[in-house]
Amino acid sequence: MDTSLQENDRGGNSPDHEIAIVDDDQALRESLVWLLGSVGLEAAAFADGEHFLASPHSWKVVLLDVRMPGLSGLQVQQLLADRQANAMVIMMTGHGDVPMATQALKNGAFDFIEKPFNHQQLIDSLQSALVQAQQRQQRNLQQQELNRRFAMLRPKEQQIIRLVAQGMTSREIAQQMAISAKTVEVYRQKAMKTLGANNLAELVRQAVALGLVAALPDA
Repeated sequence: MDTSLQENDRGGNSPDHEIAIVDDDQALRESLVWLLGSVGLEAAAFADGEHFLASPHSWKVVLLDVRMPGLSGLQVQQLLADRQANAMVIMMTGHGDVPMATQALKNGAFDFIEKPFNHQQLIDSLQSALVQAQQRQQRNLQQQELNRRFAMLRPKEQQIIRLVAQGMTSREIAQQMAISAKTVEVYRQKAMKTLGANNLAELVRQAVALGLVAALPDA
């Protein structure tokens, strides 16, 4: 029995463990846990994709081997995507696995590292992934807060925000909704205060984030 797997499974539920290592090579798992620990990065290791996916922990970064018994790295990556997990995936590949790693990148992997890999290269990639994972988490929290605030608006306020973001004037909105332009302004100001929008440009950006209107194409 792989005792290191048992130990790391217990530790894997700790919030200090932001990185998961998924590889069927026990020696590699143990060396990676030691290496990352030496630079202050806590990691938990799993011998296969099945045990990893059974863990209830939310990971920021997953070091994932491409070829493993049972579920392959690509299959684990797809299952993470199906769960809408936010983890950044770094694929670990052996010689000849580069086409598979390239496919993983197309599927949204953050990076891939060829074995045997340079330790500093791995650490640099992990630290970059952790930064991006933190930024993604912050964006998700901001989006959740925006969704919550929008849900607090009255139906007419929501409609006015949508029409304002479409470029309609207060007079045009008033005609469409059969209310006065002054009432439109009152509703708009209340909605902007609830959403935390300081100006019209910010309100439009929020409307795009809420999916009320399509984003303008890049110039």
